[in-house]
Amino acid sequence: MKTVELPQRGLHLAYDDVGTGLPVVLLHAFPFDREMWAPQYGPLSTEDVRVLAPDFPGFGQSTSGKEEFTIDGAADVIADFLTALKIDRAVIGGLSMGGYVAMAFARKHPTRLAALILADTRPAPDDATAREGRNKAIAAVKADGAVAFAESMLPKLLSEQTRTTASRVVEFARKIAIRQTAAAVISALLALRDRADAMPGLEKITVPTLVLVGEFDAVTPPLAAARLAANVKGSELAHIPEAGHLSNLENPDVFNAAILKFLKKMM
Repeated sequence: MKTVELPQRGLHLAYDDVGTGLPVVLLHAFPFDREMWAPQYGPLSTEDVRVLAPDFPGFGQSTSGKEEFTIDGAADVIADFLTALKIDRAVIGGLSMGGYVAMAFARKHPTRLAALILADTRPAPDDATAREGRNKAIAAVKADGAVAFAESMLPKLLSEQTRTTASRVVEFARKIAIRQTAAAVISALLALRDRADAMPGLEKITVPTLVLVGEFDAVTPPLAAARLAANVKGSELAHIPEAGHLSNLENPDVFNAAILKFLKKMM
């Protein structure tokens, strides 16, 4: 682990930095941290890729900083992170919440973007039902704690096959999810609830874009991924078999192969 200070935000950002070559920033899902990308480190970094995986403010080993956590604000933090590391442009990839931040980054910092990877995510904001679900989740975290909330989320994030046949993956995801603080979880739930509609910005994306989705993703299903890809000109769509919402963990071999095939076109 490394850390970088972003004094303008009162923030110490923790991150992993593996390999050399094309910089690829991987943004984690909710309620996880950068360790969820561990299955990507070796396979990508051995192929002339520099993998950079930060913890969002308040998650993992990053401090919360002095600003409220928002999706757009997180995109600005990633831009400052690149500046601190003296990286002009990078491939930005994100899964679920990380995908929301990646789309915000594409809209707010297009000149810093070399390519885009969007995994198990969607551009649409929460509708009324989803917003109410976020409110209930916030109340649950306040009443029962972040660990109970994380435990309740995991069955929705992993495919039935993973849950029944891949106990190591289940336990790895659980280990990461239950260590996040209640404050971080609540701040992210508020940010997710109030995030902007990313759909209008999709038509302005001109960099190479890869959309990935787990075959059995029940949170952002394959149809949602197809709609996302259809709205980004020239994008590629790849399905990850035998995977749910956490496709990078559930089928890392196929996930990594799809990313490397995509990245090699830029090398």
